[in-house]
Amino acid sequence: MNQFDTITYLKTGNAIQQEVYAVLTKAKVMEKLSGFTPLLTGTYPIAINIENSDLDIICEYQDRESFILALTYNFQSEKDFSINKKLINGIHSVIVRFWIDGFEVEIFGQAIPVKQQNAYLHMIKEFEILEAKGEYFKQQIIDLKRKGIKTEPAFAMLLDLKGDPYTALLKYSV
Repeated sequence: MNQFDTITYLKTGNAIQQEVYAVLTKAKVMEKLSGFTPLLTGTYPIAINIENSDLDIICEYQDRESFILALTYNFQSEKDFSINKKLINGIHSVIVRFWIDGFEVEIFGQAIPVKQQNAYLHMIKEFEILEAKGEYFKQQIIDLKRKGIKTEPAFAMLLDLKGDPYTALLKYSV
């Protein structure tokens, strides 16, 4: 078990992390997703979010249609609710988006354990790099993100990684 297994660490995080905790808790988002092993991933857990960052929650489902039904039942009344079924790297994926209290939420589901999904693996690697490289590096990442560069490509640029930034990041040794 690590600190990212539940969202309780957000309670003692920075102001925006505390706000994220309050929003997710009040709306019972993680509770409603509890049957799908939800994990908050992306930029908020590791404090590199910017103004328009969304809340990325990954889930594991056994049955895609049951997952879609559960998400529809629980979140269809939220602002701008949408469901998208996609094949990502040959894997059936479900992406649900909506807004709660000023935050865009993206729920991403696959029939793969959450800790084996790329979003989680990338976040853990990025966290390790940020811990090793320090605050100045973190600010450089945030600055690149504000210029429109996605998270993994921003890390790849600063670390001078070659090839696909998503793959190269996972191979990087801290």
